[in-house]
Amino acid sequence: MTHRFPVRVYYEDTDLGQVVYYANYLRFIERARSEWLRAGGIDQLALMQRDGIAFVARRVNADYLSPARYDDLLDVVSDLRGIHGARIALTQRVERAGRVLFSAEVDLVCVAVPSMRPVRVPAAVRAALGQGEPAGAPPT
Repeated sequence: MTHRFPVRVYYEDTDLGQVVYYANYLRFIERARSEWLRAGGIDQLALMQRDGIAFVARRVNADYLSPARYDDLLDVVSDLRGIHGARIALTQRVERAGRVLFSAEVDLVCVAVPSMRPVRVPAAVRAALGQGEPAGAPPT
């Protein structure tokens, strides 16, 4: 499932040179992941309150390729790579007019709250993200 999330670069996102501060790309992709899950019909607050689970970032491997600047209109593109047990693997990239400025491989882990121990991604979440298992298939 591919998801696009628009982001406008505001003054607060930039450094003195009006270039996006490097850590803010992580904020952009975090917002996009939340909207990606929402677009898939997944209510993270309900999962936490009802099911006692949450998704946390375990690993981010990021490449900064070209700067974004004040007032740029960007797209954060999120692509699911796969769901394996407790892990959701994504690629995310930040684009300006189709040109990739930033790319990241992101691993999320489904954890029980409050113990923060990994738990298998629920079947309903897998199905909502297009990764449901066929009937009779062994778990991954």
